[in-house]
Amino acid sequence: MTDAPAPQPVDPGSLIRSKQYRVLLVFAAIIGLLVSLASWGFLEGVHYIQVGVYQDLPGDLGYDTAPWWWPLPWLALAGLLTAFAIERLPGRGGHVPSDGLKSGGPPTRPIDLPGVLLAALATLGLGLVLGPEGPLIALGMGLGILAMRLVKKDAPDQVLGLMAAAGSFAAISSLFGSPVVGAVILIEAAGLGGPTLPLVLLPGLLSAGIGSLVFIGMGSWTGLSTSAYALSPLALPAFSRPDLGDFGWTIVLAVAAAVVTFVIVELAKWGKRAVAPRPFLLTIAAALVVGGLAIGFNLATDQPVDTVLFSGQDAFSALLKSAPTLSLWTLALLLLFKGLAWSISLGNFRGGPTFPALFLGVVAGLLAAHLPGFSETPAVAVLMAAGCVSVLRLPLATAVITLILTSSAGLGVSPLIVVSVVVAYVTVESLTALRSATIKPPAGGEQEAAVAKAASAQSPAEA
Repeated sequence: MTDAPAPQPVDPGSLIRSKQYRVLLVFAAIIGLLVSLASWGFLEGVHYIQVGVYQDLPGDLGYDTAPWWWPLPWLALAGLLTAFAIERLPGRGGHVPSDGLKSGGPPTRPIDLPGVLLAALATLGLGLVLGPEGPLIALGMGLGILAMRLVKKDAPDQVLGLMAAAGSFAAISSLFGSPVVGAVILIEAAGLGGPTLPLVLLPGLLSAGIGSLVFIGMGSWTGLSTSAYALSPLALPAFSRPDLGDFGWTIVLAVAAAVVTFVIVELAKWGKRAVAPRPFLLTIAAALVVGGLAIGFNLATDQPVDTVLFSGQDAFSALLKSAPTLSLWTLALLLLFKGLAWSISLGNFRGGPTFPALFLGVVAGLLAAHLPGFSETPAVAVLMAAGCVSVLRLPLATAVITLILTSSAGLGVSPLIVVSVVVAYVTVESLTALRSATIKPPAGGEQEAAVAKAASAQSPAEA
């Protein structure tokens, strides 16, 4: 019997030069346009739910200011809607944010989108501590596949995957203010690489670029601002170059941030397992605990509950401006209360983990700026980078995001960002390996089968 001939290796160059690939590029541009319009509408919807519920509605009901209990019914509603999306709708509400942003399983299917959108709107709009990047990636993937199927019902899986990637590029690019940042995040999250990388990268970048133009145009045509949800460089003091002391503090703080973030994520995973037996009741209870943390912070510091609620992506500038008036005690309590609220949200709700990690990095940085020989700009940059990479496990994407956020302070902080990313990443990977070595999986065939069944039920939603 003769061996079958080995398959010929794919030649990316010849594929890129083909007519079919050029047609796919045109279609990727169209998908970028459509997905960006949908993403813009989604983000505007989240913003107006937040403003309507927490700023406008109390006045409409006759309150001068929102009463202390105001977040509780809305967070309970968020818990109910999220549990419904997870338990009753296809896709289980989308990606679990405590897993970071690394993709696993097939792309989000069009049939999963109603559940993803319901869980995301409830989570983000009603005050849980997560960001929009996870749902946006899922939205872009689902719409990319849907658009391709509408044009060609029998499109092969490779083409569907390519258009899913293009849609996700377009959906997330505007959130970080740059198509390139979105591309870096998704390339690293999906584990793309090798000689076929250009095949995915070209339509993705084209789709993301078209998407950025859509967001710019929608802002000018409608008079609405994207500043409530799009990141922009932080107003940090200029920083010329680091010295030996800065590097020393960077290593110490990166390790500390990695340990704290690892604990937060582990608590989130524990909370997810604890809620699983009675999802409706306990998801509502988890949301109320988040509300209790926000109310407790308000009573302890006289700061608004919004400081603990939400992802924090639209509060960076306000936090930095008010930093000189905030006591160390207030910053420490904010770090504690929002960290716990983030942990609960990570395990039981749907959204992205990036923005709360960055916000808590800023808070921790303002605290660390009081250390001897360490100033505000490097402290904020180092702890943003360490916290972000510890939850995302995407070192290159984290470095790019942090460099852009601190770009107004100059390039002097960039070596510290790189060192922080590397140290925190190695630390959290070491902690993960240690946990895996010390915690054995439960024995028993029935338990293992239950775990496998739960994993297979979740896989369609992983984006």
